[in-house]
Amino acid sequence: MKSGFVSLTGRPNVGKSTLINALVGYKIAITSDKSGTTRNNIQGIYNDLESQIVFVDTPGIHKPRHKLGQRLNEEAYYSIDDVDVILLLVDVTEKIGSGDKYVIDKLKEIKKPVFLVLNKVDKIKKEKLFEIILSYNELYDFKEIIPVSALKKDGIGELIKTLKNYLPDNVKYFPDEDLTNTTLEFRISELVREKVLRLTNEEVPHAVTCVVEDMVIKKDKAIINATIVVERDSMKSIIIGKQGSMLKEIGSRARCDIEKMIGKKVYLNIFVKTIKNWRDKEKYLKELGFYDVDNNFE
Repeated sequence: MKSGFVSLTGRPNVGKSTLINALVGYKIAITSDKSGTTRNNIQGIYNDLESQIVFVDTPGIHKPRHKLGQRLNEEAYYSIDDVDVILLLVDVTEKIGSGDKYVIDKLKEIKKPVFLVLNKVDKIKKEKLFEIILSYNELYDFKEIIPVSALKKDGIGELIKTLKNYLPDNVKYFPDEDLTNTTLEFRISELVREKVLRLTNEEVPHAVTCVVEDMVIKKDKAIINATIVVERDSMKSIIIGKQGSMLKEIGSRARCDIEKMIGKKVYLNIFVKTIKNWRDKEKYLKELGFYDVDNNFE
């Protein structure tokens, strides 16, 4: 038995959540085409007969513009400082930018093996991939370089196989049936937020979070009350929509996913609340759970 902790890092919106879902074989992290989708360190657990790999999906490392951004960076830095292997995920369809270089500079401060994982390789020609690899090699001495398509799950087996060579421990940290360390309430709140990200325009997602206020699970059904928190009343109006149409669609899609996840009929009530500039107020960041993530991997 070999085991260890592996962090997925990179700039926002390169596919980290999609990759961790592919690695674990189960949807534990929400996905969208909006940057900054992941806001917490989410552990996904891979098991087979000979190994256990605990993957940590981190918020994208970026230059923070508010207290929430600072907090997300703190979470990301902690995760890459307390693991055995780091996967730097990059999007090969985009040129190396200041965001990628910013993350690589941070990695130079940490003495851990770093893999370069090249995502979305199905969208470019092979000769172009070689040029991209050379460009990244000039910036950092990577232990391994592995091309993948997280969405199509291409290269996932090779990545797992290579990671096993770097696992330092011989103990099992989690039972085989565990797929993640996150609570059911957290996963439900994230599914609601995912629908907001997918259904609203670019203005709204960054200033939105979601909290499950209370939940009652019975033998044949679950009753859930959740609140979507926004920064401005104008955003509240967008999420509610004309005659409640947008909120109804958000709730319908979220309820469908939650029912699949828990295997029960779900009665989901969603409310929308405005807390002005909540991303810059530590009081609300604590109340909304951004300081509750368990960083103790021991």
